[in-house]
Amino acid sequence: MILSPHNPKIKLIRALAGKPRERRDAGAFLAEGVRLVEDALAADWPFLYVLFSAELSNRGKKLIENLIEHGVEVEEVTSGILRSASETESSQGIAAVLKLSEASGSETGQLNFVLIPDQIRDPGNLGTLIRSAAAAGVQAVFIPPETTDPFAPKVVRAGMGAHFRINICRLEWEAISSKLSGLATYLAGADGKVSCWGADFRQPLALIVGGEADGASEPARNLANIVVNIPMPGKIESLNAGVAGAVLMFEVVRQRSEAL
Repeated sequence: MILSPHNPKIKLIRALAGKPRERRDAGAFLAEGVRLVEDALAADWPFLYVLFSAELSNRGKKLIENLIEHGVEVEEVTSGILRSASETESSQGIAAVLKLSEASGSETGQLNFVLIPDQIRDPGNLGTLIRSAAAAGVQAVFIPPETTDPFAPKVVRAGMGAHFRINICRLEWEAISSKLSGLATYLAGADGKVSCWGADFRQPLALIVGGEADGASEPARNLANIVVNIPMPGKIESLNAGVAGAVLMFEVVRQRSEAL
């Protein structure tokens, strides 16, 4: 059992809860809570190790047994130390350190549905977009510069396991542009002249969703072929980026389903 807050495994968990550079340098990220660790195991995601405490539920204890059966390194830690290292306000008694195994973009194959969250700085919004993308059948999420780290703990929690089910690639704009050859590129914007209900989303496409504060960046606008809007008969100027992205992605699903 780990009894010291200075244990190297505890120190790494604290580091992974911090800045993106710490995660990149360690080649790892943090997943906390029974549900997320279950999802990572189900997806055969590579584990470095798992720490748990006496606060673990019966469901969590069964998970520990499964992890051990799969050869994952598991170690108990005192509840107070795990809570102090945890990034969440209420620890569920389990934290996993997972390998940072991002896609490079070469693994995505022939693309016909891509999401680009541009200048999305709120972790909750980015996690929601990644979760909606996985649910809508998006093949890859390209993370451009100025978007928050997709493997930050709050983004991972908001993604609710979607990180283990979809290709997430951090790329510069030049690399993103080269990977979108043959795809129509739609940008969500209140100034769009085309309604999303009237746009042709049946063709292979990339969808760019800009941040609420600054909207889409100049490189994103230069890349876009068409700017689309979401009709809003109510007296609201714009939608939360996570909501707007979900509406547009599932309009793609609707149009493609009707075309079958």
